[in-house]
Amino acid sequence: MRIFIFKSETQLGLNAFAGDPSGNSLPKNRGPWTAIGVVRPENALPHNISRETVEKAIEAQGVQLWRMKKAEAST
Repeated sequence: MRIFIFKSETQLGLNAFAGDPSGNSLPKNRGPWTAIGVVRPENALPHNISRETVEKAIEAQGVQLWRMKKAEAST
């Protein structure tokens, strides 16, 4: 399965994986959404996110949302 990556333009750090390039399954209330990439079936997802978990979510709900953690301040 090709997995398409999107980012929310209204909620900082909110991203989503979807199974279709149009992003029709993404929640409208969290958009607008911008497509930022695609992951081919033979490649791993970014940030060590489980491909199996994401694929199951996409099959069940059409989308998997995820957030980037804020970078921790250096001490």
